[in-house]
Amino acid sequence: MRGLDVDTNTVDGSETRAGRKEWIGLAVLALPTLLLSLDMSVLYLALPHLTADLQPSSSQMLWIMDIYGFMVAGFLITMGTLGDRIGRRRLLLIGATAFSAASVLAAYSSSAEMLIATRTIMGIAGATLMPSTLALISNMFTNPKQRGTAIAVWISCFMGGTAIGPLVGGIMLEWFWWGSVFLLGVPVMVLLLVTGPALLPEFRDGTAGRLDLASVGLSLATILPIIYGVKELAKGDGATTALVSVCIGVAVGVVFVRRQLRLSDPLLDLRLFGNKTFTAALGTMLVGAFFMGGMFLFISQYLQLVNGLSPLGAGAWLVPPSVGMIAGTMLAPSLAQRIGQWRVIGGGMVVTGVGFAILTQVSATGGPLLLVVGMAVATVGLGPGAALVTDIVVGSAPPEKAGSASSMSETSGEFGIATGVAVLGSLGTALYRGQVEVPEGAPAEVADATRDTLAGAVSAADHLPADLVGQLLGPAREAFTDGLNTVAAMGGVAIALFGIIAITFERRQRQASGAQQTSSGDDGVDGDEVTGEKVTGEKVAGGEALRERVLGDRPFDDDPDGEPACAIGT
Repeated sequence: MRGLDVDTNTVDGSETRAGRKEWIGLAVLALPTLLLSLDMSVLYLALPHLTADLQPSSSQMLWIMDIYGFMVAGFLITMGTLGDRIGRRRLLLIGATAFSAASVLAAYSSSAEMLIATRTIMGIAGATLMPSTLALISNMFTNPKQRGTAIAVWISCFMGGTAIGPLVGGIMLEWFWWGSVFLLGVPVMVLLLVTGPALLPEFRDGTAGRLDLASVGLSLATILPIIYGVKELAKGDGATTALVSVCIGVAVGVVFVRRQLRLSDPLLDLRLFGNKTFTAALGTMLVGAFFMGGMFLFISQYLQLVNGLSPLGAGAWLVPPSVGMIAGTMLAPSLAQRIGQWRVIGGGMVVTGVGFAILTQVSATGGPLLLVVGMAVATVGLGPGAALVTDIVVGSAPPEKAGSASSMSETSGEFGIATGVAVLGSLGTALYRGQVEVPEGAPAEVADATRDTLAGAVSAADHLPADLVGQLLGPAREAFTDGLNTVAAMGGVAIALFGIIAITFERRQRQASGAQQTSSGDDGVDGDEVTGEKVTGEKVAGGEALRERVLGDRPFDDDPDGEPACAIGT
C-alpha cells in the first residue's frame, strides 16, 4: 500500500480509536456540510426577491439556479483527487476561503451576470468541501464502528441543512434583503478557517504523482454535458439539444475511461470498481438518490401547487421527512452492528417502498398530512442506507485514495438526483398531459398552458373569471396527483425489489468468497470484498481485468500518447 502522509508522518492505516480531538474535529467538519445543503435550498426562496432587484432574463434566471450544481458535479472528481495529492485539510481551507469570498460578492451582486459568475466560483469551491470533509472523516476515524457513527453524523448534518434551509431562508428574507441568504455561510467558514489548522490533521498521498490536466478536462467534458442534458430533459424543453449533450458527454466519457486505465497514476482510479462491495455501494447510492430526487420534485410541487402553500409553508411541512431521515441515519451504525450492513440497507429500502405505497393514496383534496407521513416513512428507510453505503465506499478504498472514493460517492449521488428528476419528472409530465382536461370556454393560451404543466395551469388561472378557475384547476390538480400516485407506485415496487436484492448481497458475496478461497488457496484478493475492508488499487483483480479487457496487455504508462503528461506537480 502506498504511504499516507499525516502531518508529515507516514502511517500504515491501522485501526486506532479516535480521541477527543477527532470528535471535536468532526464538529468542525460538520459545519461546512450543513452550510452547503442549506445554501442549496435557500436560493429557491430568494429567487423572487433577487429577480425583482436584478431583473435577469429567463435564461439568466435558469443559470443563476443551475450553475452552482453544475460546477459542484463537474469538479467533484477533480477536487477529490487533488486533495489526495496536495492535502485534504489544505484543499478544504482553500475551498472555504474561496467560498466565503464568493458568498460576499454574491450577496452584493449588482447584476445578473455578476451573480452568475459568483455562483460559479461558489460551485467550484463547494466541490472542494464535500469530498475533503468525507475523506478527512475516513482518515480520522479508522475504527469501523467509530467511522460509521462519524459518517452518520456527517450525513445527518447535511439532511439538517436541507430541513432548516427553507425556514432559515424565510426568516432572513422576512427581515433582510435577498443577499443576506448568501452571507449565512461566511461566519461558518471563518470558524472553519480559524479552528481547522489546530483541530484537523493533514492527510495526503505521499507518493502520488502529478495531476493530469488532460484527465481533468476530459472529466469536466464528460460530467457537465451529461448533467446539463438530464436537467434539460427534466424541464421538457429542447429534447434534441439535451440528448445531443448527453451523447457528447458519454462519448467523451469513453475517452476519459480509456485514459484512466492507461495512466499509472490516474485522476480517477477505476480499479477500485474491482471491489464488488465498493461497486454495489455506489450503485445503491445512485438508486436511492434517483428515486428520492424524483419524488421530492413531485412533493414540492404538490405542496405549493395542489395545496396552495407558500414556499415557507411547504418548507415547514418538509421538516418531518428530513427529521425522519436524520433519525434513520443515526440508527444505522448500531443496527449494522447487530444484523449486518447490507441487511440494514436492504431492509431500509423495503421500508422506503412502504412509504411510497402510502403516497399512492394521496389525493388532490386531502391536504398535506398523508403525503408528509408517506415521505417520513420513506426517508426513515432511506436514512440508514445513505449512511452505510457512504461508509462502505470510503471504507473499501485504501487510505491514500479516500479523496477519490469520496468524490465518486458524491458524484454518484448528484447523478442519481439529476437522472431521477429527469426520468421521473418526464414520466409524471407525460401522465399529466395525458389526463388533464381543459374546460370549455377557456382561451387558447390558457388551454395550452394548462396542458403543458400544472404550474402553467395555476399561472393561467389568474387571468380567468372566478367561475372558470375551479373548473380549470380541479381537473389539473387531479391529473397531477394521479401522476404522482402512479410514479410512487412504480418507484415503490422498484426500490423494494432493489432492497430484497441488497439483503441477499452479503450472503451471496460470502458464498462467492468462500468458493474462491477453496479453489485458489491463499491467492486471493488483498482485502475483504464482503465487509468492505480496504482493498489496494494495485491488487484488485477485478480492476486489472477491466483494464485488460479494454486495453489488452499494454502496461501502464505516464501518457498514452507517448509524450509527457500535461500535469501539475505536487
